[in-house]
Amino acid sequence: MSKSTFPRILITGMGCVSPLGNDVPSFWHQLINGKSGIGEITKIDITGLRNTHGGEVGNLHWEDYGEEGDCDEATQFAVAATHEAIADAQLTLTDLQNAGIAFSTNFGGAASWEAACEMAPEADKELFEQFTLENAADYVAREWQIDGPRITLTDACSSGATAIGAGCDWLRLGRARIALCGGHDSLGLSSLAGLSIMRTITPELCRPFDANRNGTLFGEGAGILVLETWESAHRRNAKVYGEVLGWACNNNAYHLTAPDKNGAGLAAVMQQALENANVKPEQIDYINAHGTGTKYNDLAETLAIKSTFGERAKQIPVSSIKAATSHTMGAAGALEAIAVAQALMHQRIPPTLNYQTPDPECDLDYVPNEARSHEMRIALSNSSGIGGNNACLVIGVVEQSTFN
Repeated sequence: MSKSTFPRILITGMGCVSPLGNDVPSFWHQLINGKSGIGEITKIDITGLRNTHGGEVGNLHWEDYGEEGDCDEATQFAVAATHEAIADAQLTLTDLQNAGIAFSTNFGGAASWEAACEMAPEADKELFEQFTLENAADYVAREWQIDGPRITLTDACSSGATAIGAGCDWLRLGRARIALCGGHDSLGLSSLAGLSIMRTITPELCRPFDANRNGTLFGEGAGILVLETWESAHRRNAKVYGEVLGWACNNNAYHLTAPDKNGAGLAAVMQQALENANVKPEQIDYINAHGTGTKYNDLAETLAIKSTFGERAKQIPVSSIKAATSHTMGAAGALEAIAVAQALMHQRIPPTLNYQTPDPECDLDYVPNEARSHEMRIALSNSSGIGGNNACLVIGVVEQSTFN
């Protein structure tokens, strides 16, 4: 199938659970108003780790969605976000027949695994069943009787964006006409301890692209998007939030944990995504950066943007939302895709918080501390992960009169 014959892929529903709120309107309101959801972690005892702060989900009432004890907390986040996305898209059970489910996670039910280890050998077998990585996708498939293709990806912190890309490929190839795509993770002691030992976690604030940046802060949540072919959305007269014009993923083949310092892999994935979308570099109006606040990631991403866009790189607004949301691991790429779709809808760019001291080597326009109105048609959303995994989504504006 040639590129010109691929069906258009539209975003027709979105749902989220995040440290900034447990629905998309709350998430966007807090984000665009420069609020941070990062605070003292209360759900687990992390005394002795590099930082006791992170992005916790609050006030999620699981009784609105399921029964106590029937699934892991990470799955609860994904299911709650899926409820919102399906309701937002106004999908029926008939619509969801043969739909695809492409989810992602880094640690899945790590909290259940930790609880099972503490209780062993008396732990109930259901507790062990809940920490499988695919538990959320299984749960969603059963609840909505979705019998189309289903996968769970774990591609480090690029997983959320890669899951959206996988869903796009299914729709492009005719494997499904609707796909539920996104990522989820919850905070756990084992994951935070490992990340602290690696010194990925900052001992103070997360400061993306700032000269004094020295690490990121981790959090939890879920982001789910409903992707739909143009034909399916037209048939339903669905509301449309945006269009996934293209995407790409690759890896640096460089190091187990460190990013390629020259940003070659991320530059390549941005170029591949632009080619896949049939979009020219000069058409990009905004870049949502991976922007973790770690010393080498932010420099590598800056170099990659310069390599891809040349002199125009300094004219493109670039922002990272991780100082607001924390780094939500497997959910990050999906929550950031939602942020990009909202930015395009509202023509407002979310800010990079905690930016105080410019870095001479990171010299792009990082939209510091305050949101900005900006005319945008097409944006990129970058994601990277441990192991050198990279993904890039190209998202564009769709006029609400598209079906007229």
